[in-house]
Amino acid sequence: MPAAKRHKTKYPGVTYIEAKSHATGAVERVYYIRYRRDGKLVEEKAGRQAQDDMTPAKANAIRARRIEGEDSNAEKREKEQAAKDAEGNRWTIERLWEEYRAHHPERPGAHTLRTDNSRARKYLFPAFGKKEPVEIITLDVDRLRIKLLKTKTPQTVKHILALLKRIIRFGVSKGLTAAPDPRQLHITIPRVDNETTEDLNPEELARLLQALEDEPNIQAKNFMLTALYTGMRRGELFKLEWRDVDFDRGFIHIREPKGGKSQKIPMNTMARQVLEGHPREPGTTYVFPGQGGKQRVTIQVASNRIKARAGLPAEFRPMHGLRHLFASTLASSGAVDLHTLQRMLTHKNPRMTQRYAHLRDEALLRASDVAGDIFGQLTGNGKNTVKGAG
Repeated sequence: MPAAKRHKTKYPGVTYIEAKSHATGAVERVYYIRYRRDGKLVEEKAGRQAQDDMTPAKANAIRARRIEGEDSNAEKREKEQAAKDAEGNRWTIERLWEEYRAHHPERPGAHTLRTDNSRARKYLFPAFGKKEPVEIITLDVDRLRIKLLKTKTPQTVKHILALLKRIIRFGVSKGLTAAPDPRQLHITIPRVDNETTEDLNPEELARLLQALEDEPNIQAKNFMLTALYTGMRRGELFKLEWRDVDFDRGFIHIREPKGGKSQKIPMNTMARQVLEGHPREPGTTYVFPGQGGKQRVTIQVASNRIKARAGLPAEFRPMHGLRHLFASTLASSGAVDLHTLQRMLTHKNPRMTQRYAHLRDEALLRASDVAGDIFGQLTGNGKNTVKGAG
């Protein structure tokens, strides 16, 4: 097909051809511009007369901008594509997170990955999503931490910044990105006071036990009693299957606890009574199944209802509190050393168990006072005897 005839305009380097309009079928002018860029002759379509409202004057203005250095449409498309290609080769925080998720598929009933994904997208991506770890500096992280602490609790900010550190560590460990220079990037995690041990006085404990006794939901009742008698975490009870309950040897197997590898804890008499009397739901392997026999994912509605009925303090968190109550009861008894308590709570780090050390010390002081009282009584009662013996 022969090339369309080029018509000159009064502007140098601006020409047009006549062609049918794509929209109306009528003949219209299509303007072109010619100019030199880096010694090369470039020809570019400026636009159509009707479709783009193009005129010779407008085409000439576009030509002037190109001569001054403005990129042509084709050059812009090339640069945009090059940027996309380059971005595809960059392991940014956003891309590293997606790769992390691919390596850590979420288990049924688990909330951690979902929660972390929400934190990453809501807080980390706006600040660092398009950056590689080596492009992040301490000042960037400090600004984010200060901003978040204005509206979020230190615990929440701690989780967000810890997630950033985890993403970077993952990228470095997989050889996807270089490790940031510690002189350039230091992530300061907010200090959180998590040494609080939630406890109940005897009256509050009695009300809780009565509220559990009156609870019509047998699953919720026995779930909370098992937490109280074993100190197991909520997530561990969600995952508990009947195969994990060894009535013959008197142990409960905890699979993949928060502290790390699978472990087992002793099953005391009270826990045994609860579990032996607990109904086994047909069609499921879970001790405390959720809807449809699947793994349970929440106990919040029932636990809050029981808490309200027992009139417990507002700051008492039912499931966390029951675990702390179990631990503080053992520590206060003076009969359990901290190493044993650490194993029963499946704490990976002994520092986690240290929060109960003061209760252990109080028990030892009470025991020492008992000895002091005994000797004091003997000394007081024996004064005359000692003098007479002299």
